[in-house]
Amino acid sequence: MVKKLTVQSAYELAKERYAAIGVNTDTVLDQLQKISLSLHCWQADDVTGFENPNATLSGGIQATGNYPGKARNMEELRADIIKAASLVPGQHRLNLHAIYGDFGGKFVDRDQIEPKHFESWMKWAKENGFKLDFNSTSFSHPKSGELTLGNPDPDIRNFWIEHTKRCRAIAEAMGKYQGSPCVMNLWIHDGSKDQTVNRMKYRELLKDSLDQIFAIKYDHMKDCIEAKLFGIGAESYTVGSYDFYLAYGAKNNKIVTLDTGHFHLTESIADKISSLLLFTPEIMLHVSRPVRWDSDHVTIMNDDTLDLAKEIVRCNALDRVNIGLDYFDASINRIGAYVIGSRATQKCFLQALLEPLSLLRDYEAKGQYFQRLAMLEEDKALPWNAVWDMFCLKNNVPVGEDFIADIEQYEADVTSKR
Repeated sequence: MVKKLTVQSAYELAKERYAAIGVNTDTVLDQLQKISLSLHCWQADDVTGFENPNATLSGGIQATGNYPGKARNMEELRADIIKAASLVPGQHRLNLHAIYGDFGGKFVDRDQIEPKHFESWMKWAKENGFKLDFNSTSFSHPKSGELTLGNPDPDIRNFWIEHTKRCRAIAEAMGKYQGSPCVMNLWIHDGSKDQTVNRMKYRELLKDSLDQIFAIKYDHMKDCIEAKLFGIGAESYTVGSYDFYLAYGAKNNKIVTLDTGHFHLTESIADKISSLLLFTPEIMLHVSRPVRWDSDHVTIMNDDTLDLAKEIVRCNALDRVNIGLDYFDASINRIGAYVIGSRATQKCFLQALLEPLSLLRDYEAKGQYFQRLAMLEEDKALPWNAVWDMFCLKNNVPVGEDFIADIEQYEADVTSKR
């Protein structure tokens, strides 16, 4: 176990080292404390939800692996979320999908969901220190098929329009109840496995659907629209592409969601931040780790996530970027996956905040590019981990690898008995 005195001593040395390059680590700790992640409820149960216990995933979504102990009901899911959050420093939000309503054991179709089906979530969240975010759910339903909001069949399209309208009303109720805007994300899987000769038609329908959905203005929720490059079964054409949603968001003042798994693997998500901030009100992030494709691996502290965090800080946009997690790994301990991904994301933002930005920009303004590159390289070796350990200590969560034992104990006591 990491000793408190060791953490404090290491932090004092790191504080002095960072001060030499103009960075106040105490200020950075205060800034990091204010960054809330939106934890995704679907990591604990492999995106099953409570609508239909026998439902299978569709719409290009897969949760791979069969590690034992997944949450089987609302009580287990909530217990797992509380356990995971207790091992992540800071105060965070919780992101729900529409299929996670409290339906009382009865089937409620998606065009019939109401705020009352999420009242117990609102109360539970308030009691446990969470603010809620929300998502419409177009996948894993008999009417999902290949097309939902872009479907030429008016009965199917109207079904999904009604569902999404109701999701916005639920998000509004959540935001009003919790005194903090609920971020409502809209993602659909619409697309085609093979070539289509009707690209414009489906996008015209999607645009019309969105116009209907967003007709009512709300004060306590934020609308986000999420693009995707492709999905399984929709490899050749995606109706809601990045270009489509970028244009729609810029024109209609909507938040564009950037899911780090929804782009080409060689594409820089970080490079999109400064452009989006010029034309849209805010940005929503879904942070995951694609391996070969949108495989939703657990987020780790890699260059992609670090570059993303640094660009947000360099744009001074922490107050305009909503940070959510979106992965579902069923091959390892699910609470462990929560904690690894959450802490890795926070570590990236910590390193971004510790960057000697004033010094770097001074070098750049003077054309001192050797000095700029040298400082960027030296920054990688500075003792950021000592600052991270202090952040964990101040938040009374396990320091370093100590959280592993906590999760192993929870598995022995709780999840292994499911």
